[in-house]
Amino acid sequence: MAAQTSLEIGGAGLRLYPGYLARERQAAMLAAVRAVFAAAPLFTPRMPKSGRPFTVRMSNCGPLGWLSDESGYRYAPTHPETGKPWPPVPDALIAMWNDVAQYPRPPEACLINFYGPAAKMGLHQDRDEADFAAPVVSLSLGDSCLFRVGGLKRGDATRSFRLNSGDVVVLGGGARLAFHGVDRIYPGTSTLLAEGGRINLTLRRVTRPGVETSSPRRAAAEIIHD
Repeated sequence: MAAQTSLEIGGAGLRLYPGYLARERQAAMLAAVRAVFAAAPLFTPRMPKSGRPFTVRMSNCGPLGWLSDESGYRYAPTHPETGKPWPPVPDALIAMWNDVAQYPRPPEACLINFYGPAAKMGLHQDRDEADFAAPVVSLSLGDSCLFRVGGLKRGDATRSFRLNSGDVVVLGGGARLAFHGVDRIYPGTSTLLAEGGRINLTLRRVTRPGVETSSPRRAAAEIIHD
């Protein structure tokens, strides 16, 4: 396990693993991600109601994938453009989850966001899941970013720190619903991606314990939205 730095943000539970993946393991992880893209191409999500496009492009892997469009935020078992099921989560990501999540069940979704040089992500909570006992585990690949995290209310004080390629962040415990976002990308800070940019992989457990994710349509239907 890589060195761990614990941060007290929105209560105990935010953990940072700087340099969790060394360069060789980053390259192997990127190859697995590109295989996901071949089966589930990147698409542009849209904001609920307004339909305004995100500045990131995204894909998913696992039994369920996160979507956003005029209908709202939700999990679904198939790609919104191809109609095909999402490919499985790569073994290396499952191993990372098992190492750092401190949760006994496997992830059910891996959101993959691709950030170009001008992309960003506003402050938000990850709350489209049915059970918040499981953490959110995030891996950065490619260019560095300025990551911002606050408390459990949008207006709470925030702090920012830089995430580099190979870093892992875990939002769990009291920080599971902490507001967080990406303020900017630092272009040219990594040579991992030939095209430049940053890839962020976010592993999540979506359903309550006892819901069978082997039936992803049923599992998606079980999710509670506030």
